[in-house]
Amino acid sequence: MPKILVTGGAGYIGSHTTRLLIRRGFDVVVVDNLSRGHAHNVEPGRLRQISLQETDKLTALLREEAIEAVVHFAAFISVGESTARPELYFSNNTAGTLSLLEAMLTAGVNKLVFSSTAAVYGNPTQVPIPETHPYAPVNPYGESKVMVEKIIHWLEQYRGLKAIILRYFNACGAEPDAILGEEHEPETHLIPLLLRAVKTGQPMTLFGADYPTPDGTCIRDYIHVMDLAEAHVVAVQSLLANGESNVFNVGTGRGNSVKEVLAAVEDVAGKPVPHTIGPRREGDPAELVADSSKLQQTLGWKPQYTDLREVVRTAWNFEQKHSH
Repeated sequence: MPKILVTGGAGYIGSHTTRLLIRRGFDVVVVDNLSRGHAHNVEPGRLRQISLQETDKLTALLREEAIEAVVHFAAFISVGESTARPELYFSNNTAGTLSLLEAMLTAGVNKLVFSSTAAVYGNPTQVPIPETHPYAPVNPYGESKVMVEKIIHWLEQYRGLKAIILRYFNACGAEPDAILGEEHEPETHLIPLLLRAVKTGQPMTLFGADYPTPDGTCIRDYIHVMDLAEAHVVAVQSLLANGESNVFNVGTGRGNSVKEVLAAVEDVAGKPVPHTIGPRREGDPAELVADSSKLQQTLGWKPQYTDLREVVRTAWNFEQKHSH
C-alpha cells in the first residue's frame, strides 16, 4: 500500500487518523516536533521528531521514505492564544506549511490533504455554511489557515499540486477503545472541560448565555474525531486515485448548543456539571453549522456518530481511563 506522511500525527486528530490509515493498510510515517503532540500517541518506529521549519530534513525524509501523499495536521489551534500571540500562528501555521510545501515540491510529492477549519468563515452570513461562503476570519488562527488555503490554490494552478482541503467544525470524542482522546495542554475544548468539572468538582465557566439562539448559548457542529479521521482517509484515497483538488466542509450538519452539550454530559456521567456563566468570548460566532453535503456526494463520506450522547460517552470513557 502507498506510504503516507502525517504531520502532527502525535496530536489529537492526527493520531486518530494515523491509526485509521494503518488499519486500512497504509504505511504511515509521522512527523511531529512534540511541542503540542504526545509521543505515546504514535508507534515509536513511525515517529520522526522534526519541525515544519526544517525544510531540508522534510525534503530528505520525503525522498528516503518514498512518500506518495501528505496529510498535514501540524498547527496551533487555540483562538485565544492566536489573539495574544498572532506572530506565533503566522510563523507556525502559515510559514511552517509553506516550508512543508517547498519540501514536497523539491521531493516531487504533489498530493496533499490539508487540515483547515470553519474559522476561515468567521461570523457566517448563512447557516448551514456552504464551502462557497466567502473568507471572513475574525482571529489570527482563522487568518493563518486562510493564508495557507490561498497558497495551496496558487500552487495547484502553477506547480501541479493536488490538494484536498478539509474545513472542519468542532472536533470531539475519542477512539472507541479509549486508547486515544483529547489531551490538549491547556485544554480549551468544551466536552473535556465539562467532563473534568464533573470529576474535580471545580466549576467550569460557560462563555455567554445571551446569544440570539434558542437557549442563549453558542451553537456548534460537534463532529466526532473518528468521523474526521474517516474524511481524511477518503480524501487520501481520492488523491491517490488521481482525483481532483477540492475543498470540503466536514461536519454533521446539525448544531448543538453549549447547554445541550452540558445536558448530554450530565446524562452520560450521571452527575451535575458544576458551572458558572461568564461573559461572551471575543470573536465567538453565535452559530457554526456545516453544510457537508458536497463531501457526502463527492467522496461518499457520511458521519457515523450522529448521537451527541454517544459522542460524549467516548470522551467520558477516555477521561475515566486516563488521569490528567
